[in-house]
Amino acid sequence: MTEDNKPVVLGPSARNAWRVSGAEADLVRRPAPAMPARLQAEPKDCVIDLARTAMVVVDMQNDFCHPDGWLASIGVDVTPARAPIAPLARLLPALRSAKVPIVWLNWGNRPDRLNLSPALLHVYNPTGTGVGLGDLVPRTGAAVLEKDSWSAGIVDELAPLPADIRVDKCRMSGFWDTPLDSILRNLGVTTLLFGGVNADQCVLHTLADANFLGYDTLMVGDCTATTSPAFCWEATLYNVKQIFGFVVQSPTLLEALASAR
Repeated sequence: MTEDNKPVVLGPSARNAWRVSGAEADLVRRPAPAMPARLQAEPKDCVIDLARTAMVVVDMQNDFCHPDGWLASIGVDVTPARAPIAPLARLLPALRSAKVPIVWLNWGNRPDRLNLSPALLHVYNPTGTGVGLGDLVPRTGAAVLEKDSWSAGIVDELAPLPADIRVDKCRMSGFWDTPLDSILRNLGVTTLLFGGVNADQCVLHTLADANFLGYDTLMVGDCTATTSPAFCWEATLYNVKQIFGFVVQSPTLLEALASAR
């Protein structure tokens, strides 16, 4: 067999790859063996396949969660937004050990704000005279949620690893105007775990769009939070359980991961 006829793997991930040579293209994907994990969940228990699951962590960023960030600077109590840090710090290493991809879905404006509409800018600066997306926080001089800045950076306690996947967004939903769907499909993912902030805003809207796109969706309750009023949290839980999927807690995931290993 010549070198040209020696098959090589060609694809964006091991879960979505051909085997090709000069003589042939083998289009059969080799599926990963199933890794069933049984979870206590609401409204009913469920079994997921860890081999086809990814964890999406939404907006655990300095501007949302840090005492020196944007929300704190405009008077928002960020204590609730920091609540997911500890459970995520315990859960993410266990997911990585099980080869579950970690996707960091982060708000990141262009410096020129050309990916932001007037309607979106109005949400965070309704008078036009406040500190909204891309404006400078007076206390620090940092541009609010600007891509690649400290403001848009993930909080230090949850520092991503090089193998983790980062996706920038500029909408409540992480599927609009981003490569998130393409990345997940190239990873062979069908089930998504969600955590982060704010539960009733970017987490819920991304989870809902994932459901509309055909993914199985589970919100990890103790890894998710909101700075909105309590009724917003209750409505989010209701909608996830009633319409979009399931709510689990990180201890049951950790137990299932330990059993799977």
